[in-house]
Amino acid sequence: MENIHRLNVVHHLRKRKLLIAINCVAALSIFFFGYDQGMMAGVNNAKDYYELMGFAHQDPLTKDPIITNSILQGGIVSVYYLGTLIGALFGGWFGDKYGRIKSIALGAGWAVFGATLQCASQNHSWMICARLINGFGTGILNAIVPVWATETAEHTSRGQFVAIEFTLNIFGVAVAYWIEYGCSFYKGGDSEFVWRFPIAFQIFPLLCLFGMVWLFPESPRWLCKVGREEESRYVLERLREDGVESTGKAEAEFQDIRNIVALERKNAKSQNYLYMLFGYQSGKLHTGRRVQLVIWLQIMQEWIGIAGVTIYSPTIFGIAGLDHQTVGWVAGLNQITYTLSTLVCVFTLDRIGRRWTLYWGSVVQGICLFLAGGLSRVSIDAKDAGNAARAQNFGGGAVAMVFLFTMTFGATWLTVPWLYPAEIFPLEVRARGNAWGVVGWSIGNGWLTLLCPVMFKALNEKTLYIFAACNVITIPMVYCLYPESNQRTLEEMNLLFAADSIWNWDAERNYRVLVEQNPELVQAAGRGQSVVDMETGGVRKTSRGLSLDARGVGKSVGEESPDNEKAAAKFRGALI
Repeated sequence: MENIHRLNVVHHLRKRKLLIAINCVAALSIFFFGYDQGMMAGVNNAKDYYELMGFAHQDPLTKDPIITNSILQGGIVSVYYLGTLIGALFGGWFGDKYGRIKSIALGAGWAVFGATLQCASQNHSWMICARLINGFGTGILNAIVPVWATETAEHTSRGQFVAIEFTLNIFGVAVAYWIEYGCSFYKGGDSEFVWRFPIAFQIFPLLCLFGMVWLFPESPRWLCKVGREEESRYVLERLREDGVESTGKAEAEFQDIRNIVALERKNAKSQNYLYMLFGYQSGKLHTGRRVQLVIWLQIMQEWIGIAGVTIYSPTIFGIAGLDHQTVGWVAGLNQITYTLSTLVCVFTLDRIGRRWTLYWGSVVQGICLFLAGGLSRVSIDAKDAGNAARAQNFGGGAVAMVFLFTMTFGATWLTVPWLYPAEIFPLEVRARGNAWGVVGWSIGNGWLTLLCPVMFKALNEKTLYIFAACNVITIPMVYCLYPESNQRTLEEMNLLFAADSIWNWDAERNYRVLVEQNPELVQAAGRGQSVVDMETGGVRKTSRGLSLDARGVGKSVGEESPDNEKAAAKFRGALI
């Protein structure tokens, strides 16, 4: 394939080896994302940093920082999320227009620029601007990398590969914590090295990402969308075939993509961000509904308590009777168990699906938060009453709940809100759709960054009850509104969201009818069959026009005919 550079790894690797190589590069970006998130916690506690920024000074007795301007402190952190929001919207547009590879390179280069400015900051105004720029680059990467990963992976293992990437995300958080923990001992923690080196460290993986991504193939789905069909065919063949004997799987998937590209252009006019948000002119694609689903899934990911537990955990550790030094390494140990817990998702996400992963996560997390709040209160009351032994025992129980909560979050809610947006959007606007997910994450994170200190100051451990209640809310929310994307090809998502009803059960019923009446809409690639005629060697032709309207054997959902009922009845009974 002369249009793809000879050094590109697509010429040298096939199937699983090529997928693993692609996901290693994607994981490098996700590692940076995690590191960048975890980095500021330690930076904020560096003496030289908070005195230079002017929002705190050190207590001469305890050596702890005394915050004098909490708005400035929170503003420096939260302005990063404004950058990710803007960067995600720009990255989604750029990625749909110019491709995934160029977008990843742009995001990495921009983030290097922002990290360099942060490392060299001399005052809070400089730092705020640097954080905004760094967030812009991160937003581009977050909008594009999950899309690139899902568009190259097979539908049977898509969740597994993305889950592996997010193991690297939490590993990045853990690396940031331990680097800062080690740096805190350098020259008694008073040197500027304590905070400048951890900021500078993120430049290394970003430079590696920028240099490596040019050697990797473009998404075959984006190539097909822009008319570069021969390149798309070639990349798919390298991703799906072993080169010994053709199974027709790559050709079947290619025909699926072509069909869906034509269908999307038939069913919806050109979509900008505003049109997507309100579903204007999206027809049966219902992009507005999909945008709302991913935004609120990401917001709820933050409101189920991970940010609150991260902020409040040092206090809980202190309640348990741990000294300042011990709290440091116990918090680090929590990060390690958090990282290891993400491996659970690697092995379960494609087996039990996205919905059940969220269900069991919400149940366990809610219980942990209710117990952590209650145990903390009993421990505080016991300490006030002078019963140190009782305080320590119940405080230890609260610490256990913190560990169990973070482990459960890592095994469930960490990955799905990032995977789902990259799966469910039409190819025509997939990068922009995923960008809306990053917008939701930015809103949720920025909102909580500002509110958490206020909430904990006013409510103390009772704030955990609010987060526990949010976990309860997510269960009916997911059950009613979020269709299952597991074990379905990206091309099948347009069928899944074709119903005019917002309810999951209507979406599933309409999907089954569409599959019955339009088997050519999504070819047999997802079911292990082929669209290649083995006698002629050509692609099988279809006689019917493609449609997302469930009227070929009846009417749309809500206007059932006997034939439509008969087609749907074959599958009714299992509510996914």
